[in-house]
Amino acid sequence: MKPTIYDVAKAAGVSIATVSKVINNTGRISEETKKKVLDVMEELRYQPSVVASALTGKRTYTIGLLIPDLANPFFAEIARSVEDRGQELGFSVVMCSTDNDSKKEAKYISLLKQKSVDGIVLAAGFQNDTVLKELVQEKFPLALIAREIPELAIDSVVLDDFLGGYQVTEHLLSLGHRRIAVLAEKARSSKERIRGYRHALQNAGIEFDQSLILASEATVEKGYRNTVQLLDSSDPPTAIFATNDLLAIGVIQAGRERGIGVPDDLSVVGFDNTILAAIVDPPLTTVAQPIHEMGRQVMDILIQRIEDEKKMKQRVVLLPELVIRKSTKPLQVKK
Repeated sequence: MKPTIYDVAKAAGVSIATVSKVINNTGRISEETKKKVLDVMEELRYQPSVVASALTGKRTYTIGLLIPDLANPFFAEIARSVEDRGQELGFSVVMCSTDNDSKKEAKYISLLKQKSVDGIVLAAGFQNDTVLKELVQEKFPLALIAREIPELAIDSVVLDDFLGGYQVTEHLLSLGHRRIAVLAEKARSSKERIRGYRHALQNAGIEFDQSLILASEATVEKGYRNTVQLLDSSDPPTAIFATNDLLAIGVIQAGRERGIGVPDDLSVVGFDNTILAAIVDPPLTTVAQPIHEMGRQVMDILIQRIEDEKKMKQRVVLLPELVIRKSTKPLQVKK
């Protein structure tokens, strides 16, 4: 049987009220008594009930984290950064992978609220706007990471996606590429990256071609299929900008199968700078998101919100960094 608060009180020779004060760090208790109670708790391996704490209106020191796809290294790294910062601040993180399914999102939100989590972090890709609006109306402590929703007042930590898209395009233009395609995942962040792409083209005096933009799910397979479509066109691109690293890897695979070398015949740029970018062949030029800092800041903001719900909402925008590796090179003009 699991030890109870009664067992702790009996073994420590104190009242149940004293044990409760030690657990919740309230009231005046001598350091000697506090140490004695804590030692007994450790000896008996007693874990206070977070549910019981929640029922009395106290914190449970748990945070919910919803991510759309744990198989995507970007979201796996976000989960790690959020969990690491949570542990530093004394909070446990309950992670839920929604598979981009709005019904799963609603289910997990309901479950997390039943577990009386103190707050929730939503990563990019959250689909269920109805549930999101309900959380905002309830003033439930909430923060977004790698996503923002301009029409809702929610704390968020995001990347300057416009600048990231601009940097990628400017880099490819500097290498002589003019026919640059984009494989864009279906996300708000991609719209900003495409806006940066279009702005760079405009500054270079190059007309925007809608046929070079292909929307896609964020998988290697979709990157492969869409690249085949582009390469089979009558006027294929000389460079492809994929709005995440998984899509970019699909581009490299498609090129290899078609006998099109990267970067000799086709330059490729990804986005996110996940662990995959450094180990793929050739190593991928990509845009680095400061994932560790994003996780740290979103947890700091959320915990501030938990402590003071009246605090002004924050929108933190971090800067991207283009990491140049071996998947891009100057355009070779064929004679």
